Formats: sequence, C-alpha cells, structure tokens
Amino acid sequence: MNIHVHKIPSVAAGIRHVWNRNFLAFKKSWLVSAFWILLEPTFFLLAIGYGLGSFVPTIQGLSYADFFYPALLCTTSMMVSFFECSYANFAKLNYQKTYSTMILSPLRPQEIVLGEIFWGATKGFFSVLGVTVVATIAGHDLNSGIFGAWLILLINSVVFSALGMIIISLVRNYDGIVYPTSGFIIPMSLFSGTYYPLEQLPELLRYLSYLFPLTHSVALVRTLVTGGSLEWYHGLQVLFLLSLAVLLTLTAIQRIQKKIIQ
Repeated sequence: MNIHVHKIPSVAAGIRHVWNRNFLAFKKSWLVSAFWILLEPTFFLLAIGYGLGSFVPTIQGLSYADFFYPALLCTTSMMVSFFECSYANFAKLNYQKTYSTMILSPLRPQEIVLGEIFWGATKGFFSVLGVTVVATIAGHDLNSGIFGAWLILLINSVVFSALGMIIISLVRNYDGIVYPTSGFIIPMSLFSGTYYPLEQLPELLRYLSYLFPLTHSVALVRTLVTGGSLEWYHGLQVLFLLSLAVLLTLTAIQRIQKKIIQ
C-alpha cells in the first residue's frame, strides 16, 4: 500500500502566499496607491528640492535639490512601508480578522507576519523606484551608486514595515497609531539630516538623532547617490540597520503571534 506523505509547506512558500494575496489586492487599486506612493514625494521634490532649494546656496558642495533627493528616497521608503504595515494591517488584525482566518490554513503566524513585512517593504521599494525615475527625468544623475542605495532603502523599508507591525500589536484603535506617527515618525523625518545637515542641530539633539534608523539610511544613501567615498563608519551604519531589521522583525513575529492566538 502506497502512503502519500504531504510535506509541510516551507516558510518561504507561506510567506509567498501572503505576499501574493497583498499583491493581488494592490493590482485592483494600484491607481489610488500610485497617487500616494509616487505623486506625493514627487510634489515634495519639486516644491522643496527645486522651489525652496532655489533660495538655498550649495550644501556640502551640492545643490539643494541634489542634497535633498537622497533623503526623499529614504523618507518615502519609511512612510510608505510604515503606513502599509500599520493602518492597513490594523484592520486585518482587529476588525476583519483576516489573520485569524489565515491560521486555519497551513499558514503559521510567523509566515503571516513575514509575508506582511516583506509586502510592506516591497511597496516601499516600489515607491523608491518611482521617485528615482521621476528624479532622473528631472535631471538627477543616475550613477552606479544607486544600486547600493536601493539595497539600503530595501533594508530601511523592512525596518519600518516591522515597526508598523509592532505598533498594531500595541494599540487598541486607529487613533492609537497617531501617537507613534506624530511623536516618532514625523519628527524623525525632520531631524535625521533630511532637510539640512546634522551639524546644524543643537549638540544634544544631534547625538540623539544617531539613534534614529533614518539618520543612518539618509547618510548612506546620500553618500552612494552623490558619488561620495564610503568610510569605515558606513559599515557600522549598515550593521546597525541590519541588526535593527532583524530585531524588529523577531519582535513583530512574537507580538502578532500572541495577538492572533488570543
């Protein structure tokens, strides 16, 4: 008698199924999503980089538009990834009970969380690619450093996707997401070397800014995009981002798993 043994789906397969579900949903509303993830940063590039930037002298040997553009890539990656994994997934966890339904299938909680994080990171990276295309059309040089920058931006997207998943495991309603957004995400976009060099900050605030993952992403991406030379401390910044991505992802898995089981 032949006995057929059904293999337990691999983690990679489970992650792919969750990712595909989000991708299919994205395809149905991609025009609305494109408006936010592409047009909004484009407006920032035009209004801040070129509009306001026309009144600003060169910064660190760069035009203001060239100085601001790499930081815009980082903040776009951060915002899109964080909001995708916070506001969008809060409903799945608490109101739609999507995750509770998913675990009735062979999917495991860790596969669900990883699939959501990778989808949030993918959407953040899509937005980065879109802004890169627009900036290139606007006249920004596209050099070989952009490939290294894209890798950093992908890691940055994972960091903030995982952070978004942790947030939805802590808050009780949509209003609760406002506090980390207004108290952490928005201030980080202002004090991470995005609009001006960190040297312009008061000393205490400058040191505190090095705790922000966005600060290191901006420094790395700006160096790579503008053709600067990489120094030894850039390796530490990459290590910091990778370590944070792993730590936040593991924390998100632990917390969301507990929420789903409860």
